[in-house]
Order: sequence, then structure tokens, then C-alpha cells
Amino acid sequence: MPPAHSITPASPVIILADLAAVARLAQALAAETEPGDVVALDGPLGAGKTTLVRFAVAALGGEAEQVQSPTFTLLHQYHGRVPVVHVDAYRLAGPDALAGLGFDELAENAVAFVEWAERVLPALPADRLWRVALAHADGHRSAVVTPPPGRTWAFHAETQ
Repeated sequence: MPPAHSITPASPVIILADLAAVARLAQALAAETEPGDVVALDGPLGAGKTTLVRFAVAALGGEAEQVQSPTFTLLHQYHGRVPVVHVDAYRLAGPDALAGLGFDELAENAVAFVEWAERVLPALPADRLWRVALAHADGHRSAVVTPPPGRTWAFHAETQ
């Protein structure tokens, strides 16, 4: 049995040919997540982590234009129909540093998005964790989404 935090090979690759496809993916994620869920975003620079959060915040009733990468502030909060906590873990020293931001308390009643999540993965709740691996190559982006244990994910890019 793979560890709770692993991305399973059965998760299909979703091609994100344009920004509209990223928006559809973010809207689908927003529709499936609920307060207390954490969306772990991993991928290289330019893969679309902050862009996906921007579209998700809009889908959750927040103002997309307020979303910026929290690279230097480390954590942003957005208010909408569902509160959103947005963390950039790139500069965090490790999983313990996430607690120092008050993440657990803030994320309890919000949907949390954590960029560079691999750096703090042991501190994230495995039972509420959505894994999103983003990549970019050949002029397009792609994503692999793995839902938390016991939950399903049925996004089909061509029909959504």
C-alpha cells in the first residue's frame, strides 16, 4: 500500500492547453473541496500554482485579482463564500515552520492551498489532502490530481 501522501500512478494526466483549462480545473477542485481540506500544489516555477489558486479563489467566491504569490509574506487569506488560506512553503525551513504561521487554526474552517507542498508535506493532514502535481512542457501545462483517501475525482478536461 503506498504512503498516504503519494500520488498514485492511476491518477490521469490532465492537459491544460490554455488558461481556460486551468480555470476549469480550479473550478472543479473548488466544487469538490470543503472547509478543512488542503490542496497541496507542487511543480516547477511557472507551472501555474498561483494561477490555479487565483481561479479557485474566484470559484469559492473571493476576488481573483487579490491573489498573489505569498512568496515573501508566506501566507495570505482570502474571503469569499468559502474562506481560503494560501501558503507558499518554498522559503519555509520545514514542516514545523508551517505551524509557526498558525496554519492549522487558519485552515480549519477554510480551504487551504499550499504551494511547494513537498517541503511541508508531513505537516499536512493526510485524510483531507488533495495532491496536485503541475508541470509545463511543449507549450502546455498539465496536472495530476489525487483526492484524499476515500474520496473520488472525476474531472474530465474535454467535458468540463
